[in-house]
Amino acid sequence: MASVNSQDITLQLAGRGDAQAIAAMSRDLIECGLGWEYRPERIRGLIADRDTVSLVARDGDRVMGFAIMSFGDERAHLVLMAVRPAGQRRGIARRMTQWLIESASTAGVASIHLELRAQNEGAHAFYRALDFDETLRLPGYYRGRETAVRMILVLRPPGVVPQPWRPPSR
Repeated sequence: MASVNSQDITLQLAGRGDAQAIAAMSRDLIECGLGWEYRPERIRGLIADRDTVSLVARDGDRVMGFAIMSFGDERAHLVLMAVRPAGQRRGIARRMTQWLIESASTAGVASIHLELRAQNEGAHAFYRALDFDETLRLPGYYRGRETAVRMILVLRPPGVVPQPWRPPSR
C-alpha cells in the first residue's frame, strides 16, 4: 500500500460504523501480544459515551487512524490512539493529538493523561515532543507482563477555574 499524505486526511468524529475498523486497529497496532480488550462492542460504547471523544482520520472512506479520549471536569485520558503503518510519520497522529489538546483546553480541562508500553520508544518520543512529561512507570501494568509509562500534559493549574470568555468592552 502506498503511503498517505497528511493533507489528504480528514479528521472527524467517529460513528458507530467505524467501530469495527477502530477495534481491528487497536487489536493489531496497540494490543498486539496482550489479548484483545477493545472489541467492536466496547468501541461502540466509547463512541456513544457523551464524555468521550472518538476521532477518526480518514483517507476517503478508509479509516487511517483514530484517537479516543475521555473527558472529566479536570482531567482527560487519552484511552487509545493508532495510525495505520501506511500513514505513520506523516503528521496524522500529531494532527489528532493537537485537535484533542485544543478541545480539552477549550473544555477547561487541567491535564491530559495517558499510558503507553515502556518498550514503545517511538510513542514515548512522540508524546515528549508534544510536551507530555513522564510521571511514573508501572511494572506489570499490561496483563502483568509489561511495564507502562504514564505521561501527563498540564494545560492549566488544577483547581483554578478559568474565567469565561467575554467580548472586549468598547
